[in-house]
Amino acid sequence: MVVATEEMAVYCFDTLVAHYSGEQPPLPAFEEGVHPLFVTWKKATNGSEPRLRGCIGTLEPRQIVSGFKDYALTSALRDRRFSPIQSKELAYLECTVSILTEYEPALNYLDWEVGKHGLIIEFTDPDYNVRRSATYLPEVAAHEGWTILETIDSLMRKAGYNGTITESLRNKIRVTRYQSTLYTMHYGEYAAYVKKNRGEINAAPLVNGSK
Repeated sequence: MVVATEEMAVYCFDTLVAHYSGEQPPLPAFEEGVHPLFVTWKKATNGSEPRLRGCIGTLEPRQIVSGFKDYALTSALRDRRFSPIQSKELAYLECTVSILTEYEPALNYLDWEVGKHGLIIEFTDPDYNVRRSATYLPEVAAHEGWTILETIDSLMRKAGYNGTITESLRNKIRVTRYQSTLYTMHYGEYAAYVKKNRGEINAAPLVNGSK
């Protein structure tokens, strides 16, 4: 099984740095594979708890080299919940890469474990008779301190449902649970990796705001 690695997070940072410098990123230092994946960017300033700046990926299997390259930029620049990440923010970023595995249907909306499973929910909005869906990665519910019920209700809101959430509606949700491996890297760790393995810190000018 392919697991998320340091090199995958490095490649995402490389891709974002190259976007700001107008260059091509170095070749990735990990092998190709075909898996669902996500890229998450968070920003921490003055020792504060990192705050989400972008998180986008795919629930369908795809080539992971091109996948991480595409979603590193999409999550940083085109997550509609946030303004695009600017080069001056690089020094405050952390990147988490996730490889999704072990998809399986849940028996019902209660059939999963907080901290272990990610969720995909699908249901019909009774007010508009349209299908709605949303996902949370495995770490989200535990990080937020949510119960199973709170997570499901939050996911329904994320899917765009604004009506009354009833037990009857919850029981009509189709739930797919999955697991993931992930790797998180702070910018300082990325800079140290580049210095150690390439003999230079290729992102330093961008951090100083020259781009």
